[in-house]
Amino acid sequence: MRYYQTVDILILAVGKLKEDYLRLAAAEYAERLARYARVSTVEVPEEAIASRPERSVKSLEAERVLSRIPEGYHVIALDRLGKEMTSEELAAYIEKQMTAGASRFAFVVGGPLGLDDEVLTRANLRLSLSRLTLTHQLARIFLLEQVYRSFKIIRKEPYHY
Repeated sequence: MRYYQTVDILILAVGKLKEDYLRLAAAEYAERLARYARVSTVEVPEEAIASRPERSVKSLEAERVLSRIPEGYHVIALDRLGKEMTSEELAAYIEKQMTAGASRFAFVVGGPLGLDDEVLTRANLRLSLSRLTLTHQLARIFLLEQVYRSFKIIRKEPYHY
């Protein structure tokens, strides 16, 4: 029998979910995930892309993101150039970190321009959800679903086929 510690999942995102259907989807998966972990979401403001150079936008967003990552959290940053994993591989990664003692995970979702190198350097894992380009809003929904799926796989519960 496995021992499962209390797990904290922080979704740290640049920007807000603007459409109702996206907020509803995120809430649905956060509620499902809450059976396995304490889930919280922190949204930091995104910069206006048209008013500043890309580097400046990403740097300002990085300051906000980094200031909101609590000490001791295992950081997984979404990055289009990050490691691609299957659902089973992501579940195994999370389970391995939990077995090693990690119980607090921060998943970081960048804004439209992605994450600054400073945030990516801070991350324990740079994760790509797909080789497809996803909006940062849809990426949050996909991420929540995959983290939920990971816990179902870890617990050997039906959901993953």
